[in-house]
Amino acid sequence: MIAASPALQAARSFELRVYWEDTDAAGIVYYANYLKFAERARTEMLRRLGVGQDALRRSAGVVFAVKRCCAEYLAPARLDDALRVDTVLTQLGHASLEAKQSIWRETQLLVEIELRLACLGPDLRPARIPPALRATLAQHLAPSPGDTDNNGH
Repeated sequence: MIAASPALQAARSFELRVYWEDTDAAGIVYYANYLKFAERARTEMLRRLGVGQDALRRSAGVVFAVKRCCAEYLAPARLDDALRVDTVLTQLGHASLEAKQSIWRETQLLVEIELRLACLGPDLRPARIPPALRATLAQHLAPSPGDTDNNGH
């Protein structure tokens, strides 16, 4: 498999800290807040790729909305934990994209999220991803399991 460049790896990772507001009375992150962490990570990834979501809405008239989301909770995060959210784009359709996100505390995987995002026009109906954005996203798709580098590896 082809290794991600340092710049791409930086775009794919988002770091955050768990605050009191993220937890329940026991100091454990409330399950829905992992989805907020993932949303922030996707927004920051797009921003690092030069795509501000508000600018995209104003200039191209499109927004992204979560169409499908599946989360598997493996271990809890707690108050003051430093977390990292990794985002990998896995598929790019004409009006949608798919991504996998993983939330880590150091080397421990806490949550895995798979999602499908729909590109929506001003009428909130599916719309084609604008060509310039599509080209940018295509450059950052994760290699498929069968992909190899130029040396056949």
